[in-house]
Amino acid sequence: MEKIIKGKTWVFGDDIDTDVIIPGKYLRTTDMQVFADHAMEGVDPDFSKKVKPGDIVVGGNNFGCGSSREQAALALKYAGVACVVAKSFGRIFFRNAINVGLHLMESNVECKEGDEMEVDLENGNVTVNGKQYPGNKLPEFLLEMLSDGGLVPHRKAMQGKK
Repeated sequence: MEKIIKGKTWVFGDDIDTDVIIPGKYLRTTDMQVFADHAMEGVDPDFSKKVKPGDIVVGGNNFGCGSSREQAALALKYAGVACVVAKSFGRIFFRNAINVGLHLMESNVECKEGDEMEVDLENGNVTVNGKQYPGNKLPEFLLEMLSDGGLVPHRKAMQGKK
């Protein structure tokens, strides 16, 4: 797992719910490309055309609130988002992100869209424009799960170690 993620920021506000991350009309598919093509469509219809692999989504309070749709985390991951940094997360989104291998960190950062951000997962901090912000470092067992690519790959890796 990359312990340091560097990317361009896409900044969103508070209470970004799962329905704007991936609108409900796309939930009938299992095609990850469909999810990627419509990521963040409810708040920025052109997001999927502009986001690049390795970019970082920055949210305010309660990012990923709303329904328990795992597709929201999958949409961001398959759109190329390397990490989501937010002041706080909806708890179900937080766990779904871990389960599908989407990196995230809680941190109260100040930035604007397009800034270069560095997220240090190992030490639990974020750097933007030379200023460092403390974050909530994930426990080692969750970092291991992310390193393996999410819950299912982690369980398979653990089975192989027995």
